Amino acid sequence: MRGRLAVACVVLFGSACTEPAREARTVRPPPVRKTGAVTLSIVGTNDLHGALERLPLLAGFVSNLRAARAADGGGVLLVDAGDMFQGTLESNINEGADVVAAYNAMGYQAAVIGNHEFDFGPEGPAVTAKSIEEDPRGALKARAAEAKFPILATNVFDARSNARIKWPNMVGSVVVDVAGVKVGIVGASTESTPFTTMPANFLGLKIAPPAIAIAAEAKMLRDEGATVIVVAAHLGSKCTDLSHPTDTSSCDRGEELFKMIADLPKGMVDVIVAGHTHAAVAHRIDDISVIESYSSGRAFGRIDLRISDGHVTSTRIQQPHELCPRPLDPKGTPDKENDRDGTPVAVADCRPGDYEGKPVIPDPVVQKIVDASLAKAGERRAQPLGVTLTKPVTRSYGTESAEGNLFCDLMLAAQPTAEVAMTNGGGLRADIPGGALTYGRLFEAMPFDNRFALVDVKGSHLRRLVTTNLQRNGGIFSWGGLTAKARCVAGKLDVQIAVKGKPLADHAAYKLVTSDFLASGGDGVVGRLKLPDGAIQPTDVIIRDAMADVLRKQGGTLDPASYFSPLKKRLDYEGQRPVSCGGAGATPSTQEPD
Repeated sequence: MRGRLAVACVVLFGSACTEPAREARTVRPPPVRKTGAVTLSIVGTNDLHGALERLPLLAGFVSNLRAARAADGGGVLLVDAGDMFQGTLESNINEGADVVAAYNAMGYQAAVIGNHEFDFGPEGPAVTAKSIEEDPRGALKARAAEAKFPILATNVFDARSNARIKWPNMVGSVVVDVAGVKVGIVGASTESTPFTTMPANFLGLKIAPPAIAIAAEAKMLRDEGATVIVVAAHLGSKCTDLSHPTDTSSCDRGEELFKMIADLPKGMVDVIVAGHTHAAVAHRIDDISVIESYSSGRAFGRIDLRISDGHVTSTRIQQPHELCPRPLDPKGTPDKENDRDGTPVAVADCRPGDYEGKPVIPDPVVQKIVDASLAKAGERRAQPLGVTLTKPVTRSYGTESAEGNLFCDLMLAAQPTAEVAMTNGGGLRADIPGGALTYGRLFEAMPFDNRFALVDVKGSHLRRLVTTNLQRNGGIFSWGGLTAKARCVAGKLDVQIAVKGKPLADHAAYKLVTSDFLASGGDGVVGRLKLPDGAIQPTDVIIRDAMADVLRKQGGTLDPASYFSPLKKRLDYEGQRPVSCGGAGATPSTQEPD
């Protein structure tokens, strides 16, 4: 298996990757061993994105499960599949430190690096390093040093040495003893990581194919005597039918999870805790039990393994368990009226009920950590922006939305030298409720600390950005100052574009305002334009804060209908994306799942 890894690295990087010496293992003291079969409950979380207020309740569920396993001689393994920190005001204030503190208190045994773990860049307010003295991975390394659990990075390699990264408390795998069962945990990150985080923070690193890196690590763990191999993978899929674990017909088999599993040697991995796609999986895929549980602390996944004489004898995969069940409608089924985009029930409205035969009670130690974190962020969260929304401003990842259009218009107002504004669907993270708008609500909708970048482009560059995005699936680009009408003419896609109401001139010069994330290669689009040196002018102005300043100056009432109408779209195309003429297939998306 080590030979396969070396061959793959030659293909990837032009030389054989150097495997590090076997990392020191973090092994918990073994419990009192009992004879006979034991039950190992694996609890998986993913894509918390800083939703700290959900953690005391999650800890209550885990506590009940641990008590149940302790009573029958079994044990619990708690693992996270990445994207832990970025996404809420209270988490972003200290770059995820409070999430790590809460995870420590909850007894996580391992977590994997998600693409957004790189977002904070160096320690402190800067998003990217400004000098050679600053470490572009400083914030991530600081969180790893604080964690009492290892952060796994099986397939993240140093580009210069072609060796797996060797950062403190960041290893390829770990072995833990749970109820006398030796469990190996491996962590792998999505191959899209380099362009789904701030690209500058990933410079100097490379991602190896996850299946090859996992297989090499898992074989070593088996050789060390691991009975069970669990993979924490920041990559996933999405399935719409969770009632039949062996039926994957409702799952998106084109996602990275299925490709990785197909490339894994049979029998090497027992369980995968997946993430990244913010969706649900609770299935048996090629003899591997897989769970993924939405995002933002909405739910957790669980797999129960029955183990006897060093072998897994049975497996039970449970559907994602919602921390806060939705109220029942008059027919006795969960009310989905307010379930737009899977928004979880608010903690204040939560009625978790019983779990494992006992009422679920928020963990007081975790609650204390979270309360302190919420208090630090509370004053800024409540700051009014002086604007009242007549109704909610809704977002959409893959189609034009009022939120995307509003944000682009605010970007133009904040950067009046630009004629066109562009943002991406993956950057829109929450609807904004109607009523008085606060900074906290704006932050929830745009939690990334991206800065403005001004980009000198030709009309042909704008045409390529618009047309390529229409012909792809994944996240849509929202536009300000630009409209487009796309139709199939004689079997080819004809796109008519206007800037400030005038037809786009392919050879004319335009100034585009966008995020430093997109301008520096994020989502893999602007980099393909091959712009000349000096075309991109980064700034130190945080987009969200500049938009807040514009709103404060404008004040008054804002009607979302004035920013988007199905009858008058900024992007007018027939059917759905990807737009094609003559039956051409979809162009694969390189954009991050929402």
